[in-house]
Amino acid sequence: MKFRIDRDALADAVAWTARTLPVRPPVPVLAGMHIVAGGEDTADGGGENSDRLKLSAFDYEVSAQVSTDIDVEEAGTALVSGRLLAEISRSLPPHPVEVTTDGAKVMLRCGSAKFTLLTMPVEDYPTLPEMPPAAGSVGSDEFAAAVGQVAIAAGKDDTIPMLTGVRVEIEGETVTLASTDRYRLAVRELHWKPERPDFSAVALVPAKTLADTAKSLTAGAEVSIALGGTGGTGDGMIGFEGGGRRTTSRLLDGDFVKYRSLLPSEYAGLAEIPTAQFIEAVKRVSLVAERNTPVRLSFSQGEVVLEAGTGDEAQAVEALEASLEGDDIDIAFNPAFLLDGLTAIGSDVARLSFTTPTKPAVLTGKPPQDGENPNYRYLIMPVRLSG
Repeated sequence: MKFRIDRDALADAVAWTARTLPVRPPVPVLAGMHIVAGGEDTADGGGENSDRLKLSAFDYEVSAQVSTDIDVEEAGTALVSGRLLAEISRSLPPHPVEVTTDGAKVMLRCGSAKFTLLTMPVEDYPTLPEMPPAAGSVGSDEFAAAVGQVAIAAGKDDTIPMLTGVRVEIEGETVTLASTDRYRLAVRELHWKPERPDFSAVALVPAKTLADTAKSLTAGAEVSIALGGTGGTGDGMIGFEGGGRRTTSRLLDGDFVKYRSLLPSEYAGLAEIPTAQFIEAVKRVSLVAERNTPVRLSFSQGEVVLEAGTGDEAQAVEALEASLEGDDIDIAFNPAFLLDGLTAIGSDVARLSFTTPTKPAVLTGKPPQDGENPNYRYLIMPVRLSG
C-alpha cells in the first residue's frame, strides 16, 4: 500500500472515525482502524473509487466509515491502532502525508517527521454491517439542532436502556424525536424528504450515538437516514450518511413510554419571560441551591420572583418582568433541568405553560406564527414544595 494525502484531510477523517473506537475493546482488533487505499475494496468496488481512502471503525454496536480523496500509487489494506493513528495525525506538521506499508508495518512520512506503526491481522477484523435501505433525507444543520434539543432529556442510567434512547418516529414527511429520563421529556418535530410518501417507521436509537453522529455530519448539506420499512426497524439497525461519512448503530430494545399522553391537553396558566434574562437569573439564584434543591418561581401579574435556599442556608432572591395569563402560581424546578430546557428552546421568549404546582409544566419558545403549535416542547416535572 502506498498513497499520498493532504495532512488536514487525513487528520479530519481519522479523528471522525476514531470517535467510535471502543475504550475497552472486547477483542484487540476492535481497537484498530481499518484502512483501505484504492483498489477493489473501496465502497463500490474500484472504478471511480480507485483514488479513494476508506477508514473504518466498529465495536459491534456502532460502525463509522469515511471516504476521502487520495493519490494512490499502490492499492492495499491495513489495520493499525486507531487511537495512536488519531494522535499522530493530529500532531503532524502542515505538509502532505505519504503512507506506505512494509511487511507488518505502516509508515507515515510528513515533512521531516516519520512514524512507524505495527499492524494488526486484517483477516481478524469483523465485516462492517450493511447500511439499511435509504428512507429519506433531512437538512444536516436542522437535524443536528433537533437531535441536540431532544438528547438532553435522555437518561444516563444504563440499567434502564430504554430511557437512554431517543425515539425516532417517521410518518410520511414528519419526523418526531422524543426522549425522557422520567423527570423531563423533550419532543421535537421536523420535516424531511422521505423516499416514499407513505413511509412509516419507529426506532429507539442510543441518545449519545445519535447526538454525536448528528453533530458530526454537518459538513454535507443533507443527511441521509437509512432505516427498515413500514412499522419495522430493518435489521435492528439505523444508518446515517452525509459528506462522505457514514455510520450505523444498533437499535435499543424495549417499549418507549407513551409520551404523548404525558403532554397536557389544556393549561390553567401561561407565562412569558425573556429567555436570556431568565437563564442568567436562574444561574445566579441557583448558586445557593444545594444539590437537588429546587429553584422556586412565584408568578404574579407582571413579574416572576426566583428564590433558592431556605431557613439557615444561604439564600437568593431575584425578580424579573414576566407576563402571566391565568392565576398567580408558585412552582419549583430542579435548576439544572430548567436551564437545559431554556437553553434548548432556541427562542428569545420562553413560554411556560402550567396546570397546577404539582403537575408537569411545558416549556416552549414562541411559535413561528400565532396559532401554530411550537415544534419543540420540553415537559418538566415540578419539585414539591414543603410547607
